[in-house]
Amino acid sequence: MDLSIIILNYKTLGLVKNCLKAIKGLSLPFNYEVIVVDNNSSDGSVEYLKNNYFDIKLIEARHNLGFSGGNNLAIKSAQGKYLLILNPDILILDQAIEKMIEFMDNHPSAGICGPKLLNPDGTLQYSCSRFPDWRLPFYRRTFLARTKKGQKWVDYYLMKDWDHQSNQKVDWFYGACLMVRKEFIKEVGLLDERYFMYIEDLDWCRRFWQKNYEVWYVAEAEVIHYHQRDSAVAAGFGGILKKSGRIHLQSWLKYYFKYRKKQLPR
Repeated sequence: MDLSIIILNYKTLGLVKNCLKAIKGLSLPFNYEVIVVDNNSSDGSVEYLKNNYFDIKLIEARHNLGFSGGNNLAIKSAQGKYLLILNPDILILDQAIEKMIEFMDNHPSAGICGPKLLNPDGTLQYSCSRFPDWRLPFYRRTFLARTKKGQKWVDYYLMKDWDHQSNQKVDWFYGACLMVRKEFIKEVGLLDERYFMYIEDLDWCRRFWQKNYEVWYVAEAEVIHYHQRDSAVAAGFGGILKKSGRIHLQSWLKYYFKYRKKQLPR
């Protein structure tokens, strides 16, 4: 099988339905499967999917496993040469998947690639970054973000010194839409389930680079991401007061202590 498309659902049935409808309308020219993992939504999602989508593989988690755990369930059962991990708030545009697969076929050292993410109004959404250092939470979550030094650091971190109109190797790519070469996962390992949510994409890309497998931004493949960064809605430390903000900070600390004594790859 050429491709396994993986969608993780947690109380986002409406988005999942739109995502599945868009995929079906693409008329993809290769063998593929669609795997939907329900992270114990307990909102009727499972029943609806069972009754209305007979052509998908539905996996039911016994409890909410988070991003890593939920996607790992699908990765373990996936049959495709390539895995496309999708957030349900992604709308795949025409030819995006074909262009990513063509890119991976032509770049045998590429372990992960990601498309150009667009906002619903067509503007660029920064979706790849350089590896962060200890300054990340300070320049992203405190008043320091508004300083000239903080703004300069964040712009560099988000790779704003590049126009994102060409293919390029990147340190890491956000997990909203990732194509992964399944063969390499045997050596790199699954997503790290110590991260319940956030940072798992950064960690995974770092581990791919550590095994000398490349991570690429593929500019000609475009998708729309209906996204609001919930963990960073409030300014300063206000976002930490939200549950998602606290989870994000916890994941960052796990990442920092996991790699604090290790050199960056590449």
